[in-house]
Amino acid sequence: MNPKLSPQVLIVGAGPTGLTLACELARDGVSFRLVEAAPGPQPGSRGKGVQPRTLEVFDDLGIVDRVLAAGRLGMPIRSTAPDGQVTLTGADIEDRPDIPYPASLITPEWRIEEALRLRLAELGGAVEFGTALAGFEQSDDGVSAVVVKDGEAEPAGARWLVGCDGGHSVVRKQAGIAFEGETPETVRMIVADVRADGLDRDAWHMWRHEEGPVNLCPLPSTGVFQYQAGIAPGQDPELSLANMQAILERRSGRTGIRLHEPEWSSLWRANIRLAARYREGRVFLAGDAAHIHSPAGGQGMNTGIQDAHNLGWKLAAVAKGASPALLDTYEAERRPVAAGVLALSNALFRQAIEQKGIPARRTASTTQLDVGYRDSALARDDRDETARLRAGDRAPDATGLKTAEGERRLFDLTRGGHFTLLDFGATPAIEAAPAGLRTLHVVGRPAGPDDIADTGGHLAHAYGATDRTLTLIRPDGHIALISDAGDVSAVSGYLAAFGRAVAR
Repeated sequence: MNPKLSPQVLIVGAGPTGLTLACELARDGVSFRLVEAAPGPQPGSRGKGVQPRTLEVFDDLGIVDRVLAAGRLGMPIRSTAPDGQVTLTGADIEDRPDIPYPASLITPEWRIEEALRLRLAELGGAVEFGTALAGFEQSDDGVSAVVVKDGEAEPAGARWLVGCDGGHSVVRKQAGIAFEGETPETVRMIVADVRADGLDRDAWHMWRHEEGPVNLCPLPSTGVFQYQAGIAPGQDPELSLANMQAILERRSGRTGIRLHEPEWSSLWRANIRLAARYREGRVFLAGDAAHIHSPAGGQGMNTGIQDAHNLGWKLAAVAKGASPALLDTYEAERRPVAAGVLALSNALFRQAIEQKGIPARRTASTTQLDVGYRDSALARDDRDETARLRAGDRAPDATGLKTAEGERRLFDLTRGGHFTLLDFGATPAIEAAPAGLRTLHVVGRPAGPDDIADTGGHLAHAYGATDRTLTLIRPDGHIALISDAGDVSAVSGYLAAFGRAVAR
């Protein structure tokens, strides 16, 4: 491999995870190659729930408006019990100044990929469709791979290889990483995109039945519903219009809903697995290549996108000269998250089987707003364990910030994938601060471009800040460091270790 002629990163798989990683690298000016074995974009809705934390990632990447325009926040769920009793459930998260997106979004997965591809194109990148990974070898300085395009094999070298190629990951298998878990053959589900007459699109419709649930969820920005029907042993799994119509009528008790020929369909089989490790030398795993979940709770796609958000800034930092040890924190931070998400989605899935319906209640765990890395080597603070906010936690938003250019919210000022320092007091300048670091000074009356006035007190409340507090926010929107003592040397020391990550 000639590192001068090769990209820094070879990404295999152009689903939501691979696209997010490519966008992260592109905006950091890090060279990459994104290959996808499929001949073009994948059809079908597949995953459809985007959690609030993932919407924050999209906000940071500059695509949240596109995503929101193609979806619906807080779609009500109309659940009908076998006795005909109807329950209507809406969003459970209150509107708060520290949470900009208070509910989950329903939108088909292909819309997410579309928005990410558009952003990638704006950043100068593209997907190489019809390009499959055939194999790779590692050396001390990089990865030498072979890809097949138009039936022809060609070499493809890179400094690092990231497998975002799904549950059947070629990268994971060739890296020799075990995929531990189970694939119970007794649990299956028909999933399809269908048009339907005789049913409103105002809510996600669920019907519970002794045979199992059947659901029709309207997909915003399209004319179709996503059809889901649990298939128990002995039941007909055929992906035909006639079978889907019969299941719907039998389980819903309604004969006035007429389905049309499916535009896309699949027979989903339960596959619940977690990779034994996320890294083998210069090879990393992300998304479904590293963890596969049940669809309960809408966690899988979101977890993969956040894998990429975590890994992307670290690869960029090391590519620019930060310590390679920074890459060790990827697995240390993300694998425990995936294990927790697997436990959550499994519990929800078991509940769905027992209740013969999908649990509708949303919590902080399903929205992924409570994902954090307090035990990470990258989390440093001088607070005690009783503090509500600690290093490693998600950095909360805050509204009502007055700047010299007008009112802003905190996320408007931290957007862009760089380190940000919140200085709540009159702190001396940080020594040897890298050029890409933005320091926001909390003042009574803003005068300079980096001065902010906390007019509503939301910022100080969210961060539990005193007039001496220093808070360093990571490029991925988690808190790197908090010093209530105003310890400038702690900030300088942190930036000395990882400061090159913020250079642009």
